Amino acid sequence: MADPSSPEPRSPEPTIQSVDRAVTILETLAGRGTLGVSELARELGVHKSTASRLLAAMERRELVEESGQRGRFRLGVGVVRLAGATSARLDLVQQARPVAERLAATADATANVAVLARGSALYVDQVGSLGTLPTYTWVGQHLPLHAAANGKVLLAAQPEEEVPRIVGELTAYTDRTITDLDALQRELAAVRERGSARAVDELEVGLSTVAAPVRDVHGRVCGALSLSGPSFRMRPARLDRLEELVVEAAAAISRRMGWPA
Repeated sequence: MADPSSPEPRSPEPTIQSVDRAVTILETLAGRGTLGVSELARELGVHKSTASRLLAAMERRELVEESGQRGRFRLGVGVVRLAGATSARLDLVQQARPVAERLAATADATANVAVLARGSALYVDQVGSLGTLPTYTWVGQHLPLHAAANGKVLLAAQPEEEVPRIVGELTAYTDRTITDLDALQRELAAVRERGSARAVDELEVGLSTVAAPVRDVHGRVCGALSLSGPSFRMRPARLDRLEELVVEAAAAISRRMGWPA
């Protein structure tokens, strides 16, 4: 372990090392409550000035904060926010799963749950029906908001003026992908009015999807539920019925999340 009062050797990967040290600080404070700069420096095996710089950066992000005793630090409210965001996603998956299972079985299609993350639709759960067991899992994948039904639902919940910033460049994935911002805004207006979205051959040729919003206890859109399948099995008349089913199922999940839908 290094002497906190003496200079430390230079690292060939300072960014990675800084991240590792920041995580160590969080874990140490989580286990021991409050600690001073010198104590944390010894724990990290670094010079006191390095520990101070790390703590200052983490304090700006509210990951740590000074306790009642000057020079001693504890976990900050930023950690609570991060934990809350993770908890909310886990809760969504937990509450959505039984509804998604029934929906997939009733519709004989694949049900997916997605959330807004880093300007994309992050798929957090997937359920296939017995007749349509998916050969590919979307869980953990980030899909473009403008080309996926789940994405349109999530995007429609954002302020209209924020849409250009969120979506950035509208990349074409097929010849049916919406690539014009005005056309996208019109599509989102229709999604808001209808309470559901469709994407037919827009992300992949041969893939059709319908989706509806899931709301939390405060009425905010916290996720999107979708049904997807091969386009040849999802003709307009069937899409209409699937859209009704997904809206009903999304409302059921919203009730489980505490929203009186």
